[in-house]
Amino acid sequence: MKMRAAPGRVVVAARWRAAPAGPGAVVCAGRVRDSAGARWWAELSPAAGAAVMASGIISVGLRLTGRSTLSLVALVVCAALWCVLAADFAARLLGDRRRFRAEADTPAALTAVAATTVLGARLSLLGWQPVAVAMLALAAALWPGLLFAVLKHWGRRMPGAAFLVCVATQGLAVLAGTLAATTGRDWLGRAALAAFCLGLLLYVAALLRFDFREVFSGAGDHWVAGGALSITALAASGLTASHLWTGWAHTGLRTVTLATLGLSLAWYAVLMAAEAVVPRTRYDTRRWSSVFPLGMTATACISAAGPTGVPWLRPLGEVLLWIAVGAWLLTFAALLLSRAGRRPGAVDRTR
Repeated sequence: MKMRAAPGRVVVAARWRAAPAGPGAVVCAGRVRDSAGARWWAELSPAAGAAVMASGIISVGLRLTGRSTLSLVALVVCAALWCVLAADFAARLLGDRRRFRAEADTPAALTAVAATTVLGARLSLLGWQPVAVAMLALAAALWPGLLFAVLKHWGRRMPGAAFLVCVATQGLAVLAGTLAATTGRDWLGRAALAAFCLGLLLYVAALLRFDFREVFSGAGDHWVAGGALSITALAASGLTASHLWTGWAHTGLRTVTLATLGLSLAWYAVLMAAEAVVPRTRYDTRRWSSVFPLGMTATACISAAGPTGVPWLRPLGEVLLWIAVGAWLLTFAALLLSRAGRRPGAVDRTR
C-alpha cells in the first residue's frame, strides 16, 4: 500500500509502520469503536508476533549453551504467547475479515510464520518431532498467501519490517533443516536448501527498498535488517552440518554461513552505535523486533561454531546471548509499565 507525499516521492503507508487499531479498539464493519469490555487480545497488532520470536530464539540459545531450566522458562513464555496470538489470528480470520485483510498485506503479518517456525525448532530440540512437523506444515501453509500479499504491496523507502519476507522464509529453512537432521528425511534437507536460497534473494530485494534513515529513526523493527542475516546464517550453518552436502556444496555453504554471519555482526555494531547516538527509550511493540535479532545473532554464532570450524564463535555467541536475555527482560518490564500506566480503553500511542 503506497501513498503520494510529493511529486516523484513515494512513502510507505502509515499502517505498515504501526498497528491499525489501538488497545480497546474493535474494528467492525469498517468502524473503530472503543470498548472496555473488548477481548484484551484485540489490542494486539501483528507486530506482537516478534515477542514470540524473541522468546523462542532465546530459549534455543539457552538450550544450546546448557541452561536447560532457563531455556524451558523461555519456552513456556514463547508457547503461551504463541497460543494467544494464534487464537487472535483465528478470531480475526473467522470473525473480522475486514481487519484480517487490512493486516495481512503488512510485513508484520509474516511474524505468524516466523514465530511458528522458531517455536517448532525449539520443540524439535525438545524431542517433540510430531509437534514440530505439524508446526512446519502450518507455517508452510500460511507462508505463500501472506508472502504474496506483502510483496504485492511493496514500495520504496520501507521500514525494517520489510525484511520479514526473508526472516519468515529462512524460518522455514531452519525448521525443515532441523527436522531433516532429527528425522532422517532427506527431502526436508533439500526443501530447506530451496527455502534458504529464496530467502537470500528476498533479503537482497528488501535491502534495495529499505529506508536507511530508519537506522536512526526506527521504532525497533529496523533491527530486522541485521536479524534477517542472522537467521540466514543459522539456516546456512544447519545446511553446512548436514550429510547431504559434501565437496564444493559443503564448502560453498560454509562460506555463505561465515559471510552472512559476518555481515549480521557488522549490522549489530552499526545498530548498537545508532542506539547510543539516538536513544529510543519509549516502549513500542516493535521493540520486540529488536530483541529477536539480538537473540538470533547470538544463537547463529553458537550454532555456526561447530560446522564452520571456527570455535571462537561459540564464546562470542554466549556473550551476545546474555545481552539478548537482558534486552528481553528490559523490554518485558517496559511492556508491563506501559500497560500499567494506561487508562482503561485509552488508545495506545506507543505503536
